[in-house]
Amino acid sequence: MLKDFTKLETFLTVVRERSFSRASAKLGISQPAVTQQIKFLENYLDTKIIERKKNGIRLTAAGEELYKVAVRLEKCIHDADYDILKIINKKITFRLGTSFTIGNYVLPGECLNTLSQVINNDVKLTIEVSRKIVEMLKDRQIDLGLIEAPIFDDALVVREWKEDELVVFSNVPIPKVLRPEDLYEFKWVCREEGSQTRQVVKEVFEELGVACRDFNVLSEVSNTTAVLQTVKRAKKDKEHPTVSIISHYAIEEEVQNGTFYEARIQGYTMKRKFYIVYLKDNKHNAYVNNTVDFILSGKC
Repeated sequence: MLKDFTKLETFLTVVRERSFSRASAKLGISQPAVTQQIKFLENYLDTKIIERKKNGIRLTAAGEELYKVAVRLEKCIHDADYDILKIINKKITFRLGTSFTIGNYVLPGECLNTLSQVINNDVKLTIEVSRKIVEMLKDRQIDLGLIEAPIFDDALVVREWKEDELVVFSNVPIPKVLRPEDLYEFKWVCREEGSQTRQVVKEVFEELGVACRDFNVLSEVSNTTAVLQTVKRAKKDKEHPTVSIISHYAIEEEVQNGTFYEARIQGYTMKRKFYIVYLKDNKHNAYVNNTVDFILSGKC
């Protein structure tokens, strides 16, 4: 007898993602764990339910029938979760932690109010660097985190959320496309050692063969807001502009109104993912699940 919905949830995710690896990333578990759970279902049913193909997966006839049953069960569970929350009507403060970029520039202003209505409770937002958010999560000081770097920890569920792009920006006009050699002409405001933004930039620059040690570095700062303010207040020097690298979300409005100018590096796109992270112990917590569903729905 199937004693919980976990394995069927994995099956549904594999079918919807049409990939074991994408299902693994979405569920925040390893690919072997996904395979093991599908194998369990096949052994339990004594029949094959999924066939792997070069371009994805295909359901067998038994798999098609199981999918219909699993979808019905999923709806019943979601409806039951909602009804249980209404019965509990428990007054809590849901503790959400985010990185500086996400908390200040990615989450829309109305997001927390809407989330509060969804879970029928207050939401407290804590903004810190991603590393600190993970520490707070493991110390149970927050219930869920939104971070800028993937974390590999057996105690945590990590799910991909939103794609981000890092761009070069300045307070004076700069070419929209920069050659690697152009980077040496700028004055730089850099993120501190250990930040996820700095790590992404370092990897791209290593591929380009660019030596950061030869840059004219004005300062190193600890968060996105400090980067913005430092570049904004820098002397406007068109010959040797002050620049930095930042999430495009953080400067969208300023680029539109002409306060900042953004550029990309020729032949490279500095993409990264944002992630949702929470304790595996809370995998079946109704408040955490409802918050995750709300965030993944694109309403936040």
